[in-house]
Amino acid sequence: AATLARHGACRVGALQHLCEHNSFPFPLNQRSPRKVPLAPARKKRMAMPTKTGGQRRRARTAKGVSLAASAEGSCPPIGMESHRIEDDQILASSMLRHGLGAQRGRLNMQAGSNEDDFFDGAWCAEDDSRIQWIQVDTRRTTKFTGVITQGRDSLIHDDFVTTFYVGFSNDSQNWQMYSNGYEEMLFYGNVDKDTPVMTEFPEPKVARFIRVYPLTWNGSLCMRLEVLGCPLSSINHYYSLQNEVVTSADNLDFRHHDYKNMRQLMKVVNEECPTITRIYNIGKSSRGLKIYAMEVSDNPGEHELGEPEFRYTAGIHGNEVLGRELLLMLMQFLCKEYKDGNPRVRSLVTETRIHLVPSLNPDGYEIASQMGSELGNWALGHWNEEGYDIFENFPDLNSILWAAEERKWVPHRVPNHHIPVPEHYLAEDAAVAVEVKAIMAWMEKIPFVLGANFHGGEKLVSYPFDMVRETPDHAIFRWLAISYASAHLTMTETFRGGCHTQDTTSGMGIISGAKWRPRAGTMNDFSYLHTNCLELSIYPGCDKFPHESELPQEWENNKESLLTFMEQIHRGIKGVVSDQQGDPIANASISVGGINHDVLTASGGDYWRILNPGEYRVTAKAEGYNPSVKTCSVFYDIGATQCNFILSRSNWKRIREIMAMNGNRPIGRPMTGPLAGRGRKKKEWQWAAGRLAYLGDPQPISHSDWQHCWN
Repeated sequence: AATLARHGACRVGALQHLCEHNSFPFPLNQRSPRKVPLAPARKKRMAMPTKTGGQRRRARTAKGVSLAASAEGSCPPIGMESHRIEDDQILASSMLRHGLGAQRGRLNMQAGSNEDDFFDGAWCAEDDSRIQWIQVDTRRTTKFTGVITQGRDSLIHDDFVTTFYVGFSNDSQNWQMYSNGYEEMLFYGNVDKDTPVMTEFPEPKVARFIRVYPLTWNGSLCMRLEVLGCPLSSINHYYSLQNEVVTSADNLDFRHHDYKNMRQLMKVVNEECPTITRIYNIGKSSRGLKIYAMEVSDNPGEHELGEPEFRYTAGIHGNEVLGRELLLMLMQFLCKEYKDGNPRVRSLVTETRIHLVPSLNPDGYEIASQMGSELGNWALGHWNEEGYDIFENFPDLNSILWAAEERKWVPHRVPNHHIPVPEHYLAEDAAVAVEVKAIMAWMEKIPFVLGANFHGGEKLVSYPFDMVRETPDHAIFRWLAISYASAHLTMTETFRGGCHTQDTTSGMGIISGAKWRPRAGTMNDFSYLHTNCLELSIYPGCDKFPHESELPQEWENNKESLLTFMEQIHRGIKGVVSDQQGDPIANASISVGGINHDVLTASGGDYWRILNPGEYRVTAKAEGYNPSVKTCSVFYDIGATQCNFILSRSNWKRIREIMAMNGNRPIGRPMTGPLAGRGRKKKEWQWAAGRLAYLGDPQPISHSDWQHCWN
């Protein structure tokens, strides 16, 4: 009673009676509350880890009288999960420890990677034996229509709230409990720790503050929640702008799009801008859904000589939806701004071939979207239909390269770039997702230079390698990551910590995958080691599947970043490698001094090498040609430096032809000079009619010996 009085809860209604009599309908530490019938959870295939979506509940009184909760007029989330509600707007009666404070009580808050981590995945009360509550201040008059509750994210504990009361206040001192006019209503909560449960109030309540009073729970008193509410006024102080729902000036379709609607939107954009867009597909999903892509270019359908290829992909995890919608918005934006004559967009479209793939895992999205933006849990739809994590299902080329480096095989026996895919990975019975095969074929077909894939649930940019080491291009990867993070409106505001733990990016919004989440066989590492493309992962927001009302704000947060990152493809050097007759040389290697990673020319002999500002010694090499070396300068302004190479035919090709023609047949007189006696037997090397013949087994010969011989 003293606790209730201290927190103002004993001033109203039935809680006043309960305080006076020191009793509740159920004991405060009850562990086996009355069960509520639930619809059976939809099951997944055996290959996929079993996850379920959330449930929508009807409100019930303490006496069990059912009151139908109407979905009509329900308000959107106020922003607990998305972090639009800030930490200092969330309070609680107590906390078990600092890592389980009120600020951890956000829907889908994730615990650390192990149970000893400082931060944990819920708000947990300090003492199970007294009245506890968690409170949210919306900083304005708000119409509350419901709450979404969830248990504690933990590998060990099974903690969740099963019943609760709700209170409202305008001053945080005087509280009114939600009632049906006769008595305070008791709401039913969760039946497991992972599944979100939506409880909609029979009638909305208008107030500034909302409190949830847990009554019964399983395990320890821990919970996560989201609040549904519509702002009715803007409070006249400096707090108001921090929680405003932004409306974008761009006339875009700010809605979620399922597979059918996504296809329709892409078709509409193509019809609006037929001269700069093209729709194609890169393959099919496990269920047979096409993986659609949109090309944006002034000459769609063709690779233009000297024009770099860029890609954005999203939806590789089906429940990470924000990137999907950002790319659909980007398609609309590029089309509209190009038609309106925006010089920045026109320059991008005419000088870059842009590929946008909004959904690499359409099967996973269809699963996640069935539960909507709030009721799908953290993992629902994450994997593909076969249970694969597509992002981590690529061949592990890192281990191949590093093993070769330890044996001193690089670059003579194993190249430092374009490492072949191992045969076992290509076998018919290999555990490879259908989507991954399609993505790999697409990556090999088009000479991409720069790309990024969108994820969700965090706010940062991750760059390769994703395991153990740094890449030879570590400096340029950091530049690219910073170009996106620094242009994002909130990504570098890390003084409050990350989405789920403390800030791991040193205040910059960027981190290497190896340092953050080490894992083998990722899309980013494969792209770097098997193709020319530098690829990064972008996590644009804390909420994987934000409510539609959040999309305009997320577009404004990311719009400048999306454009700035694409423009980085025009930083560094570019050119054409050709022979003395002007014919292009495909697959010539471009080496940059000090960076142990080469790129190859495309079929037209053109190449692009993204580099930081500076002066570089660049070498072009191709089989059958003499190498050519140049010094190329890269400046701070956007615009790649032209650095062309003309290669002359090498005598090595003629030497190999001679050896192939006369390698094992004795020819003419004994050889003299520096090569004499190099064979295993006397007179194994002989000259005849100006040709060199070797009579024994092949042996390595130095370049200087060959040059002397030829001269």
